Formats: sequence, C-alpha cells, structure tokens
Amino acid sequence: MRAITSLKNLLGPVRSVPNAASSVTVRYAQPQETQALASLAELDSSRAPAGVVIVAEVGGQLWAAVSLDDGHTIADPFRPASELAFLLTQRARRLRAKNRGRGHQLPRVWPPATIDGIDLPRSACN
Repeated sequence: MRAITSLKNLLGPVRSVPNAASSVTVRYAQPQETQALASLAELDSSRAPAGVVIVAEVGGQLWAAVSLDDGHTIADPFRPASELAFLLTQRARRLRAKNRGRGHQLPRVWPPATIDGIDLPRSACN
C-alpha cells in the first residue's frame, strides 16, 4: 500500500479522461482555427504547425496537431495526447505519400513552412 501512495506522489495529479472523450476525430485544420492552434502550441511550449495541418479533436477540443509540410507536431501536455500525436504523425506520413503533387489543393491554416524566409518544397519534408 505504501508503494502505491509513493508512486501516486511521484506521478502527481492525474486527469481522468471523460467517457465522452472516447470519440476522436482526425481531420484537416480549418483557417479559422489558427487561434486554437496557437493556444495549443503555447501549451506545448512550441510554435504552431505551418502549412497544411491535420488535427486530433476530442470532445470539440484540439488535443494534437501535425503539419504535413514540415512534420512539426504539437500536443496538449495536460491531456493524454501523446498517442494521438503518434497517430497523427503516422497519418501525416500516409497523406504526404498519397497527396504528392496535390499539395496546392489542400486547406492551409498557416503559410507554408519556411527556413530563413525560403519556402520548403514539400518533397524536402518527406
């Protein structure tokens, strides 16, 4: 019993996932979600993903996102979102392969990924 108490003290508070959260939606981010992506990136102490972005949504809230342009991934550190982030990176890999040459037709929420002001070609991200 002491071991369990010690382990709980080490792990800190744990947020349980509500039953309604069992439904996950993976979809393309929409341009009007730039603020939600910026907030999620701030929680993750990171930058927001650029270009074409897919997101994992649980209960109407964004839990994770990944850029198809440069592979940059963010996730809510206060939720059990690491598996969703992994799922998104795997989905992004498949979408990149499937959509080669069609990138201009996908919805963009941010400008294309750049390094020092130079646009990254999509082929450099694969």
